Amino acid sequence: MNAPARADVTPPASAATARTALERVAANLSLAVQGKERELRLAVTCVAAGGHLLLEDVPGVGKTTLVEALGRSFGLSLSRVQFTADLMPTDILGAQVFHAASATFSFRPGPIFRQLVLADELNRAPPRTQSALLEAMAQGQVSLDGTTHPLPRPFTVVATQNPVDFSGTYPLPDSQLDRFLMRLSLGHPAPDVEARLLTQQRDTASAVDVLEPVSTPEELTALRAQVAAQRLDTAVAEYVVRLAQATRAHGDIERGASTRAVLALGMAARAHALWDARDFVTPGDVRAVLGPCLAHRLLLRSGTQGAYTRDEALHLVEEVARKVPAPR
Repeated sequence: MNAPARADVTPPASAATARTALERVAANLSLAVQGKERELRLAVTCVAAGGHLLLEDVPGVGKTTLVEALGRSFGLSLSRVQFTADLMPTDILGAQVFHAASATFSFRPGPIFRQLVLADELNRAPPRTQSALLEAMAQGQVSLDGTTHPLPRPFTVVATQNPVDFSGTYPLPDSQLDRFLMRLSLGHPAPDVEARLLTQQRDTASAVDVLEPVSTPEELTALRAQVAAQRLDTAVAEYVVRLAQATRAHGDIERGASTRAVLALGMAARAHALWDARDFVTPGDVRAVLGPCLAHRLLLRSGTQGAYTRDEALHLVEEVARKVPAPR
């Protein structure tokens, strides 16, 4: 999908105009994914922060719809890759193609060369194929046959995965999980929302098909620049570090938050501050994104990383947040 971009949207020039842009996108998403305002705000926060997003949930709750709506709302070029057990890295990255007439090779880009890449059911592919995304997610480039190919900007990967206790799934390695700024779960909609969806169903048109772009890739780039310019004072930075250290020292956590997690938490908190039109970060911003940023990065002593430990990991993160005093 290459959604048309509206030309009348001006890039944000301040925290106030950035908030307007975020709210505009979140409102557009709510037309396709109903009853999930908090999750939609967090998804927009993640994309505005320049991070990658992992959506983990059972099938059929709107994960793919959310990603397609994000692409259309921001006017991004979108590719969807369905991960399966027989998918090869070259199916994602591209490959050198031989032309018999000229006896030469040329590079044929794969679906990774889009501004928004939906890695659907990522954990159904074996680790070798999963790892094909690592360089792209970390550096925004693909290296093949000694040549480095830059990816389009802005660039974001949103992956979906089923719980790892589903048959035919491979748990994502720690290095892969650590590349995702946030992990979110949509969950089932409330009964009244589900009933409304049922009564509104009139034809086969997707809820995403009727969405109009309300932003542009240029505005998203400007949003990310605004996020990077947000002020994070020393007291708040030290608070973020204390939270990470508390996860490392917790008796029920085998491996706590990494340094990359600390940096990710700071960037997500900067983006969250824009919802209040602030150009500085508060401890409240940190706490608002703490669970989505840290829970999937923790290895618990009670078991291996996976969906069945997700709630327990979130509980431990909340426990840490209660015990670590926030600066006044």
